[in-house]
Amino acid sequence: MSRKMLRTRVGGVAAAIAAVGLLAGCAQPVTGAAVPDPAVESPSSVDSTSVTGSPQPAAKLSDLLLTPAEFPKPFDAIVLPAQAVPMAAPDLVGVPRGATVDPADCAPPKQDYGPEGTVMAVGTDNSTRSTISVELTRIDTSLTELQAQTEDCTSMTVTANGVTTTVTTVILPPSPIAADQTLSLRRTVTAPSSATGDQSMLTLLAQVGDVRIAATLMTFGAANGVGNAATGQLDQAFTAAVQKVRAGS
Repeated sequence: MSRKMLRTRVGGVAAAIAAVGLLAGCAQPVTGAAVPDPAVESPSSVDSTSVTGSPQPAAKLSDLLLTPAEFPKPFDAIVLPAQAVPMAAPDLVGVPRGATVDPADCAPPKQDYGPEGTVMAVGTDNSTRSTISVELTRIDTSLTELQAQTEDCTSMTVTANGVTTTVTTVILPPSPIAADQTLSLRRTVTAPSSATGDQSMLTLLAQVGDVRIAATLMTFGAANGVGNAATGQLDQAFTAAVQKVRAGS
Protein backbone atom coordinates (compact mmCIF):
# COMPACT_ATOMS: atom_id res chain seq x y z
CA MET A 1 0.00 0.00 0.00
CA SER A 2 1.35 3.42 -0.91
CA ARG A 3 1.89 6.08 1.75
CA LYS A 4 -0.78 8.22 0.05
CA MET A 5 -3.38 5.42 0.22
CA LEU A 6 -2.46 4.63 3.81
CA ARG A 7 -2.92 8.24 4.89
CA THR A 8 -6.19 8.58 3.00
CA ARG A 9 -7.85 5.50 4.49
CA VAL A 10 -6.17 4.96 7.83
CA GLY A 11 -6.48 8.58 8.83
CA GLY A 12 -4.84 11.07 11.12
CA VAL A 13 -3.48 8.80 13.86
CA ALA A 14 -1.50 6.58 11.50
CA ALA A 15 -0.35 9.56 9.46
CA ALA A 16 0.74 11.39 12.60
CA ILE A 17 2.65 8.35 13.82
CA ALA A 18 4.23 7.93 10.40
CA ALA A 19 5.34 11.53 10.56
CA VAL A 20 7.31 10.85 13.72
CA GLY A 21 8.71 7.50 12.61
CA LEU A 22 6.76 5.01 14.75
CA LEU A 23 5.19 2.82 12.05
CA ALA A 24 6.78 -0.52 11.23
CA GLY A 25 9.85 -0.21 9.05
CA CYS A 26 11.05 3.11 10.44
CA ALA A 27 14.69 2.77 11.24
CA GLN A 28 15.11 5.44 13.86
CA PRO A 29 12.93 6.73 16.71
CA VAL A 30 12.28 10.43 17.09
CA THR A 31 14.99 11.81 19.29
CA GLY A 32 13.80 13.32 22.52
CA ALA A 33 10.04 12.81 21.99
CA ALA A 34 9.63 11.03 25.28
CA VAL A 35 12.08 13.06 27.35
CA PRO A 36 10.41 15.17 30.04
CA ASP A 37 11.37 18.81 30.37
CA PRO A 38 13.31 19.21 33.61
CA ALA A 39 12.30 22.86 33.74
CA VAL A 40 8.59 22.04 33.96
CA GLU A 41 7.22 22.34 37.45
CA SER A 42 5.60 19.34 39.09
CA PRO A 43 1.78 19.18 38.72
CA SER A 44 -0.36 20.88 41.32
CA SER A 45 -4.08 20.91 41.91
CA VAL A 46 -6.33 23.37 40.11
CA ASP A 47 -8.03 24.13 43.40
CA SER A 48 -4.98 24.00 45.64
CA THR A 49 -3.57 27.05 47.41
CA SER A 50 -0.15 27.92 48.71
CA VAL A 51 0.61 28.53 52.35
CA THR A 52 -0.28 32.18 51.77
CA GLY A 53 -3.66 31.23 50.33
CA SER A 54 -2.81 32.25 46.76
CA PRO A 55 -4.28 30.02 44.01
CA GLN A 56 -1.78 27.71 42.34
CA PRO A 57 -1.64 27.38 38.53
CA ALA A 58 -3.30 24.37 36.92
CA ALA A 59 -1.01 21.48 36.13
CA LYS A 60 0.21 21.38 32.56
CA LEU A 61 -1.46 18.70 30.50
CA SER A 62 1.93 17.54 29.26
CA ASP A 63 2.90 16.76 32.86
CA LEU A 64 -0.24 14.66 33.36
CA LEU A 65 0.09 12.61 30.17
CA LEU A 66 1.34 9.03 30.24
CA THR A 67 4.97 8.67 29.21
CA PRO A 68 5.92 6.04 26.60
CA ALA A 69 7.39 3.91 29.40
CA GLU A 70 3.97 3.83 31.09
CA PHE A 71 2.22 2.22 28.10
CA PRO A 72 1.43 -1.51 28.24
CA LYS A 73 3.50 -3.85 26.10
CA PRO A 74 3.68 -4.58 23.20
CA PHE A 75 2.49 -1.04 22.38
CA ASP A 76 5.58 1.03 21.56
CA ALA A 77 4.57 4.58 22.34
CA ILE A 78 5.58 8.11 21.57
CA VAL A 79 4.30 11.49 22.71
CA LEU A 80 3.01 13.31 19.65
CA PRO A 81 4.57 16.69 18.94
CA ALA A 82 2.16 19.62 19.10
CA GLN A 83 1.92 19.94 15.31
CA ALA A 84 0.76 16.32 14.95
CA VAL A 85 -2.05 16.50 17.52
CA PRO A 86 -4.59 18.31 15.25
CA MET A 87 -3.98 15.59 12.66
CA ALA A 88 -4.41 12.64 15.01
CA ALA A 89 -7.07 13.68 17.53
CA PRO A 90 -10.01 14.10 15.08
CA ASP A 91 -9.36 10.64 13.68
CA LEU A 92 -10.25 9.11 17.06
CA VAL A 93 -13.89 10.12 16.54
CA GLY A 94 -13.95 9.27 12.84
CA VAL A 95 -14.26 12.89 11.70
CA PRO A 96 -11.10 14.25 10.01
CA ARG A 97 -10.35 17.96 9.99
CA GLY A 98 -12.46 19.88 7.50
CA ALA A 99 -14.96 17.04 7.07
CA THR A 100 -18.67 17.58 6.43
CA VAL A 101 -20.95 15.74 8.86
CA ASP A 102 -24.59 14.78 8.23
CA PRO A 103 -26.58 15.41 10.39
CA ALA A 104 -24.67 18.60 11.08
CA ASP A 105 -25.60 18.52 14.78
CA CYS A 106 -23.55 15.35 15.12
CA ALA A 107 -20.25 17.11 14.35
CA PRO A 108 -17.81 16.92 17.26
CA PRO A 109 -17.65 20.04 19.43
CA LYS A 110 -14.86 22.48 18.70
CA GLN A 111 -11.65 21.56 20.47
CA ASP A 112 -8.50 23.45 21.43
CA TYR A 113 -5.69 21.48 19.77
CA GLY A 114 -2.97 23.73 21.18
CA PRO A 115 -0.53 22.33 23.77
CA GLU A 116 -2.54 23.89 26.61
CA GLY A 117 -5.76 22.32 25.29
CA THR A 118 -4.90 18.84 24.00
CA VAL A 119 -1.95 16.47 24.35
CA MET A 120 -1.63 12.92 23.05
CA ALA A 121 0.55 9.85 23.32
CA VAL A 122 0.11 6.94 20.91
CA GLY A 123 1.34 3.37 21.19
CA THR A 124 1.48 0.96 18.24
CA ASP A 125 1.45 -2.83 18.16
CA ASN A 126 3.11 -3.34 14.79
CA SER A 127 2.18 -7.04 14.66
CA THR A 128 -1.54 -6.18 14.47
CA ARG A 129 -1.41 -2.56 13.22
CA SER A 130 -3.51 -1.58 16.22
CA THR A 131 -2.93 1.53 18.31
CA ILE A 132 -3.74 2.74 21.79
CA SER A 133 -4.05 6.52 22.01
CA VAL A 134 -4.22 8.43 25.27
CA GLU A 135 -5.57 11.96 24.90
CA LEU A 136 -5.91 14.61 27.60
CA THR A 137 -8.12 17.61 26.96
CA ARG A 138 -8.77 20.63 29.12
CA ILE A 139 -12.46 21.27 28.65
CA ASP A 140 -15.35 23.20 30.19
CA THR A 141 -18.15 20.79 29.25
CA SER A 142 -19.19 17.51 30.86
CA LEU A 143 -19.32 13.95 29.61
CA THR A 144 -23.09 14.17 30.14
CA GLU A 145 -23.27 16.52 27.15
CA LEU A 146 -21.15 14.18 25.02
CA GLN A 147 -23.36 11.23 25.97
CA ALA A 148 -26.52 13.14 25.08
CA GLN A 149 -25.10 14.06 21.66
CA THR A 150 -23.99 10.46 21.09
CA GLU A 151 -27.45 9.12 21.91
CA ASP A 152 -28.84 11.36 19.15
CA CYS A 153 -26.04 10.48 16.71
CA THR A 154 -25.70 6.72 16.65
CA SER A 155 -25.10 6.93 12.88
CA MET A 156 -23.77 9.76 10.73
CA THR A 157 -22.09 10.22 7.36
CA VAL A 158 -18.76 11.96 7.11
CA THR A 159 -17.27 13.33 3.88
CA ALA A 160 -13.61 14.32 3.71
CA ASN A 161 -11.23 14.59 0.76
CA GLY A 162 -13.89 13.22 -1.56
CA VAL A 163 -14.45 10.08 0.51
CA THR A 164 -17.73 9.43 2.32
CA THR A 165 -17.83 7.11 5.32
CA THR A 166 -20.48 6.03 7.78
CA VAL A 167 -19.67 6.36 11.48
CA THR A 168 -21.77 4.32 13.88
CA THR A 169 -21.46 4.63 17.66
CA VAL A 170 -22.64 2.40 20.48
CA ILE A 171 -22.62 3.47 24.12
CA LEU A 172 -21.19 0.74 26.35
CA PRO A 173 -21.33 0.31 30.14
CA PRO A 174 -18.98 2.88 31.72
CA SER A 175 -15.67 1.83 33.18
CA PRO A 176 -15.80 1.39 36.98
CA ILE A 177 -13.01 3.81 37.82
CA ALA A 178 -12.73 6.63 40.35
CA ALA A 179 -13.47 9.82 38.39
CA ASP A 180 -16.06 12.60 38.31
CA GLN A 181 -17.70 11.04 35.23
CA THR A 182 -17.06 8.09 32.92
CA LEU A 183 -18.28 7.00 29.49
CA SER A 184 -17.41 4.15 27.12
CA LEU A 185 -18.01 4.15 23.36
CA ARG A 186 -17.42 1.86 20.41
CA ARG A 187 -17.23 3.57 17.01
CA THR A 188 -16.99 1.93 13.60
CA VAL A 189 -16.00 3.81 10.45
CA THR A 190 -17.19 2.08 7.28
CA ALA A 191 -16.24 3.09 3.74
CA PRO A 192 -17.92 1.75 0.56
CA SER A 193 -14.65 0.18 -0.52
CA SER A 194 -11.43 0.05 1.44
CA ALA A 195 -8.19 -1.85 1.14
CA THR A 196 -7.72 -1.77 4.91
CA GLY A 197 -11.27 -2.63 5.99
CA ASP A 198 -13.44 -0.92 8.58
CA GLN A 199 -11.85 1.21 11.27
CA SER A 200 -12.99 0.39 14.80
CA MET A 201 -12.37 2.44 17.96
CA LEU A 202 -13.10 1.37 21.51
CA THR A 203 -12.87 4.50 23.67
CA LEU A 204 -12.87 4.74 27.46
CA LEU A 205 -13.45 8.26 28.80
CA ALA A 206 -13.26 9.86 32.22
CA GLN A 207 -13.39 13.40 33.50
CA VAL A 208 -11.44 14.68 36.49
CA GLY A 209 -12.17 18.36 37.11
CA ASP A 210 -11.65 20.15 33.83
CA VAL A 211 -9.41 17.42 32.37
CA ARG A 212 -10.95 14.80 30.10
CA ILE A 213 -9.08 11.53 29.65
CA ALA A 214 -9.74 9.41 26.56
CA ALA A 215 -8.00 6.09 25.88
CA THR A 216 -8.79 4.57 22.48
CA LEU A 217 -7.95 1.20 20.98
CA MET A 218 -8.03 1.49 17.18
CA THR A 219 -8.04 -1.54 14.89
CA PHE A 220 -8.64 -2.17 11.19
CA GLY A 221 -10.30 -4.82 9.06
CA ALA A 222 -10.06 -8.35 10.43
CA ALA A 223 -8.51 -6.95 13.62
CA ASN A 224 -11.86 -5.34 14.45
CA GLY A 225 -12.66 -8.41 16.53
CA VAL A 226 -11.00 -6.87 19.57
CA GLY A 227 -9.53 -9.62 21.73
CA ASN A 228 -9.34 -9.85 25.49
CA ALA A 229 -5.60 -9.12 25.50
CA ALA A 230 -5.99 -5.86 23.58
CA THR A 231 -8.94 -4.67 25.64
CA GLY A 232 -7.03 -5.54 28.78
CA GLN A 233 -4.10 -3.44 27.61
CA LEU A 234 -6.49 -0.59 26.82
CA ASP A 235 -7.95 -0.80 30.31
CA GLN A 236 -4.44 -0.82 31.76
CA ALA A 237 -3.50 2.35 29.87
CA PHE A 238 -6.80 4.04 30.77
CA THR A 239 -6.48 3.21 34.46
CA ALA A 240 -2.90 4.50 34.57
CA ALA A 241 -3.90 7.69 32.72
CA VAL A 242 -6.81 8.46 35.06
CA GLN A 243 -4.76 7.78 38.16
CA LYS A 244 -1.97 10.04 36.93
CA VAL A 245 -4.40 12.89 36.28
CA ARG A 246 -6.03 12.44 39.68
CA ALA A 247 -2.64 12.44 41.41
CA GLY A 248 -1.30 15.42 39.51
CA SER A 249 -4.25 17.74 39.07
